[in-house]
Amino acid sequence: MTDDAKIVATLSKITTATITTILLKKGLRNVWIRGTRPIRTGQPRLVGRAFTLRFVPAREDLATPESWSSPRSTRAAIEAMPQGCIAVVDAMGVTDAGIFGDILCARMAQKGVAALITDGVVRDMAGVLATGLPVWCQGAAAPPSVAGLTFVNWQEPIACGGVAVYPNDVIVVDDDGAVLIPAALVDEVVALGPEQEQLEAWIMKEVEKGASLPGLYPPNAENKARYEASKRR
Repeated sequence: MTDDAKIVATLSKITTATITTILLKKGLRNVWIRGTRPIRTGQPRLVGRAFTLRFVPAREDLATPESWSSPRSTRAAIEAMPQGCIAVVDAMGVTDAGIFGDILCARMAQKGVAALITDGVVRDMAGVLATGLPVWCQGAAAPPSVAGLTFVNWQEPIACGGVAVYPNDVIVVDDDGAVLIPAALVDEVVALGPEQEQLEAWIMKEVEKGASLPGLYPPNAENKARYEASKRR
């Protein structure tokens, strides 16, 4: 098993677009988490193990401000988050109730959480931006989470943006959104990713020289041989 430091170092240089191509070749089509857009431009590509949180539809006897003090609350979940994880929150695509605001995001940033990913929205947007926590979501809404959602648990399988996410799967997120790598396939993606990026960089240089695409992208046998030769120079 590749250690997490190497996983982060390698995958932080691999685009989510490349990762989806690698996983497609492995038979996985549904790995891009829908609705995850960066809340600010220039957020770096980030890599981390998924720490999952799950909401269900609001039920009036459970989704109350008093629930925030419960042992099973978003507050307790945040305290359980390890440094370097990526919080992945199943908000069922609800966009009229903010799952986290500035105070919760500030605590996550303080604990060294790498990023927050959700198919829902956040609240207190100006404050969230001020925390510096990288966030990918569908936008902002003023009402609190209990206005539309009930928090139920953390570190269990979830469905976020139409993708099945299990604790400790690896998440890579950049300007194209968030992509999941199943834990069992992380080593293969780490091994294949740099080579795929190098090949595509070579193809791009050929295109910039005026080369046509048929036989180049994807490369035929002749162009594969030319690419391999270029690596030996």
